[in-house]
Amino acid sequence: MDYRTLTRTWRGITAENRFHRAVVALLLLTNLLTLIALARADRTVVLVPPILEGEVNIARDKASRGAKEAWAMHVAQLLGNVGAESADFIRTALEPLLAPALRREVLAVIAEQVEAIKRERVSMHFSPDALAYDEATDTFFVTGMQVSTGPGAAPDRRQRTFEVRVGFRHYRPVITHLDVYTGGPRSRDLP
Repeated sequence: MDYRTLTRTWRGITAENRFHRAVVALLLLTNLLTLIALARADRTVVLVPPILEGEVNIARDKASRGAKEAWAMHVAQLLGNVGAESADFIRTALEPLLAPALRREVLAVIAEQVEAIKRERVSMHFSPDALAYDEATDTFFVTGMQVSTGPGAAPDRRQRTFEVRVGFRHYRPVITHLDVYTGGPRSRDLP
């Protein structure tokens, strides 16, 4: 047996073992730091708003204009296309989107209109043809033609505007302002 080879080999093995212990300790430290960063980070939530036209960014309490625009169009089409059979569904679909400050007032108005729609068996169809944005108030104006039809009555055609302001809270869309009226948008900054 060669004593020199054994000594060199033994020292080499021990040195390599020490090196690997240091690397494992360093890897444990980086994994621990990654775990802490992951625990403290906000969760990434992917929402696909209806009528999405492009890439949008959504954070915990804000979103890009494209996401808000898509939700404003969705709400306008939801409210504008109502029939006796779909009225209750639309109320149920809209309720979780409303901000607490608006919820009671808007749901009361919707309840009245749902009863009138069911009683008179009216059907409304909305075709949006313009979307305007007022940057100063962060408000979207969805304008289009609404046709109301009922049994034994001629169709009633009117230009209607849905004025919608969309915010985001905890990654969820929240309607913070909602107004519906006949005619074009009511804003000084829009044509």
